[in-house]
Amino acid sequence: MPAAAPAAGETPKEPEPEQAPEPEPDAEPRLTGRQRLVQGLWPPRVTRAQLIVAVLLFGLGFGLAVQVASNSDSDSALRGARQEDLVRILDELDDRTQRLEDEKQGLEKQRDELENSSDQAEEARKQTIEKERQLGILAGTVAAQGPGITMTIEDTKGTVEADMLLDAIQELRAAGAEAIEVNGVRVVAGTYLTDSGKGVGVDGNKINAPYRFKVIGKSQDLEPALNIPGGVVQTLEKEQATVTIERSTDIVVDALRAAKRPDYARSSSQ
Repeated sequence: MPAAAPAAGETPKEPEPEQAPEPEPDAEPRLTGRQRLVQGLWPPRVTRAQLIVAVLLFGLGFGLAVQVASNSDSDSALRGARQEDLVRILDELDDRTQRLEDEKQGLEKQRDELENSSDQAEEARKQTIEKERQLGILAGTVAAQGPGITMTIEDTKGTVEADMLLDAIQELRAAGAEAIEVNGVRVVAGTYLTDSGKGVGVDGNKINAPYRFKVIGKSQDLEPALNIPGGVVQTLEKEQATVTIERSTDIVVDALRAAKRPDYARSSSQ
C-alpha cells in the first residue's frame, strides 16, 4: 500500500536503515589459495618408506661426493708433482706390474709342474702295472692269451723221452715263445723234465702222451723253428712219433704256477 502522507505541522521521519544479518558464530573463515598450499606442505607427512629412500639417497650422494673429492685431490697432486716424482711413480708402477707378472708366471709354472707330475705318476703307474703283467707271464703266475701255435705229439710206441720234449721247449724259447703250457703244466724258466715210466715228469707232475704244447708267440717264427732240417720234428718222427702243428690267432695259456720266493737271491737295487 502507498505510504500515508504526513499530517500538517508534523516533521517527516527518516526511514530506519536495515541492519545486516550477523554472521553465524560456527562458520569457518574462508582460506586463500596460498594458505591452503601452506597447510598442505606443513607439517610434512613422511612415511617410513619415504624416509628410508631419503636416507639411501643421502648416503649415495655423500659417497659420490667423497669419491669425486678424492679423485680431484689425486689429480691435483699429480698435476702439482715434479717431474722427478712422476718418474718415480711410474717406476713404482712398472715394478709392481713386473712383480705381478713374475708371480703369475710362477703360479703357472707350479700348475704345469703339478699337471706334469700327476701325468708322470699316472704313466709310471701304468708302466708298473704293465711290467708286473709281463713278469707275471714269464713267471707263470698270470694267464696269457695271444697268437701262437698248438703242437701235438702222438707217441704210440712210447719212444718219446724227456730230453726230446726239453729240446722242443728250448727251440720254442729260442724262436720267441712267451708262454708255454704242456698238458696243463705251465713251463717257466726253472722248469725241469724227467723220464717217468712210460710218461714224462714236468716239475714233478707226470704227464702222458699225447703231449700237447700250447705256445704263445709269433707263429711265423715258431713253426719254422720246429721244422728245420734235423730239428725237433724230424727227431721225433725218427722215433716213430707223429707231430701236428696248427697256427692260431687266439691261444690261451691259463695254467698257473704259485709265486715262489727265492731262497738266496735278493734284489740288488737300493
